[in-house]
Amino acid sequence: MLNDNRQQYVIEADSTKEDGLGKVFAFIFVVGMLLAFVQEVFELVMAWYRDTMVWLNDTATYLAGFWPF
Repeated sequence: MLNDNRQQYVIEADSTKEDGLGKVFAFIFVVGMLLAFVQEVFELVMAWYRDTMVWLNDTATYLAGFWPF
């Protein structure tokens, strides 16, 4: 069919191999991003835990300094 003196073509291609490969790369990327997120959350929680333990230790040492024995 002519549209403004131009022909429009419909090109159909069977690219199941490329589609599958793209899905595999996308899956690997999503899994990698998920693992990176889990690692960041784990490191954040561990840092908070260590800082809390240090603070509790310092607080206990400070309070123990007031004991007479």
